[in-house]
Amino acid sequence: MEKKLVYTGKTKDVFALENGNYLLKFKDDCTGKDGVFDPGENSVGLTIDGVGDVNLRMSIYFFEKVNAAGIKTHFISADLNDTTMEVLPAKVFGKGLEVICRKKAVGSFFRRYSDYCEEGADLPSYVETTFKNDEKGDPLVTKDGLVDLGVMTGEQYDAIKEMTQKITAIVADDLLEKGLVLYDIKFEFGYDADGKVMLIDEIASGNMRVYKDGKYIEPMALSELFFAK
Repeated sequence: MEKKLVYTGKTKDVFALENGNYLLKFKDDCTGKDGVFDPGENSVGLTIDGVGDVNLRMSIYFFEKVNAAGIKTHFISADLNDTTMEVLPAKVFGKGLEVICRKKAVGSFFRRYSDYCEEGADLPSYVETTFKNDEKGDPLVTKDGLVDLGVMTGEQYDAIKEMTQKITAIVADDLLEKGLVLYDIKFEFGYDADGKVMLIDEIASGNMRVYKDGKYIEPMALSELFFAK
């Protein structure tokens, strides 16, 4: 099938397919700084052999679980030999939106709200949204902000929040079976031609903060632990 490059991303390239779907090509490039991996960085800092493969493997695993749970995603199929994933077309909200679900008070959440909580305190699958904007440091935005700015409808926001909490529960429960504790996870959502919300992008170790026996697990180490027989 013919494919046409439409976008070159930091960690994935996007191709348009003849059938109207898209193909994501996972790369071994990682975000980071000075050769150190950091999922929060905004530029490619290093290349790790095999990282595209494990990110795709984990994404396939969780997308299939999420689809089976009746939650809409863009995932259709994948080819591990080519490190590619075929996905449904979807529009992003605004110029890009990240949705974070937090189960523990760590990272930027704790830095912002440390007057009101202890570090590592349990959170009830707290959902927050940030605009993807490197220059402005990915600013937080509320439901009212998203609706009033015309980025989405109130119904779409409610769907995103509910889907985020359900998907987070699926991922967290699966990790817990392996002795791993999910602290927080980052998702991206889009919508189809009818305005229906769907999970897009990937569900990979670089998008989640996971601990084992109270110690943070680096994304590549997490992928190895996750797929260990």
